[in-house]
Amino acid sequence: EAMLRRGQEKVCAAIEKCDGKGKFRADAWMREDGGGGISKVMADGNVWEKAGVNLSVVWGNMPQAALAAATERASEYIEKLGLKPGDRVPFWVCGLSCVMHPKNPHCPTMHFNYRLFEINNEIWWFAGGTDITPAYLDEEDMKHFHGSYKKICDKYDQYFYEEFKKWADEYFLIKHRGETRGLGGIFFDDLNDRDQETLFKFCEECLDNVPTAYVPIIEKHKTDPFTEEQKRWQLLRRGRYTEFNLVYDRGTIFGLKAGGRIESILMTLPELARWEYDHHPAPGSEEEKIMAAFRTPRSWV
Repeated sequence: EAMLRRGQEKVCAAIEKCDGKGKFRADAWMREDGGGGISKVMADGNVWEKAGVNLSVVWGNMPQAALAAATERASEYIEKLGLKPGDRVPFWVCGLSCVMHPKNPHCPTMHFNYRLFEINNEIWWFAGGTDITPAYLDEEDMKHFHGSYKKICDKYDQYFYEEFKKWADEYFLIKHRGETRGLGGIFFDDLNDRDQETLFKFCEECLDNVPTAYVPIIEKHKTDPFTEEQKRWQLLRRGRYTEFNLVYDRGTIFGLKAGGRIESILMTLPELARWEYDHHPAPGSEEEKIMAAFRTPRSWV
């Protein structure tokens, strides 16, 4: 919790400095069934239309359906704990999650989440990652973003980046459309294959890297000129972002099933989005170029 609080402060300070106008509003809350959190949300800044960084530390007893939303290994854990159908699952989870939606179509949306989950003091795992969702493709930006996380991953395991990058591409897939939400990053879940302190340090470094990976990209593009058509395309991609979060996102589903705070859970959604019937980018356009990257993930570093 202390590490995530420090991360929340660092990320918010870096975003406020880059924005130049917007300030995060802190909103502390308590959960009736156990725990609480601090939500920090910026609205209508110079650069960001909406940005939120939410800390939550919650515990209690959840239905088994909530555990299934939290981890792919739910059935294994339920069997290990000897739970019968209908038994509730004792849990504790501490996490920091963030989504940032800039105004300028040339500035990408960014998401991260880092958390530690424990069940009945017997089972634990780390989960999280950081990923990026541009509306337009700048390959140098993607090399910078992915490269900064590969550098951290390589310090801990030579296979981490390749594995977690692939995991992000597969996890952030909008299955009903056959395209990814964005251009990935790293994502991991059920990480408990080595000592807890090592994995804690890995998560800490990944969180600490968020401003380094993201803010230079925003500084590069925040004053780029854009057209109404480019803004329209950004809003269409935000519609895709919304579809993923409401249909597939594990954190959203877990939060709803576990009785989480709705305002904090749905903070991830953009204020503005579009859904147009049967929309297709023009052949040879920049919009079609990035759609190819959404449909066929590739290496950036």
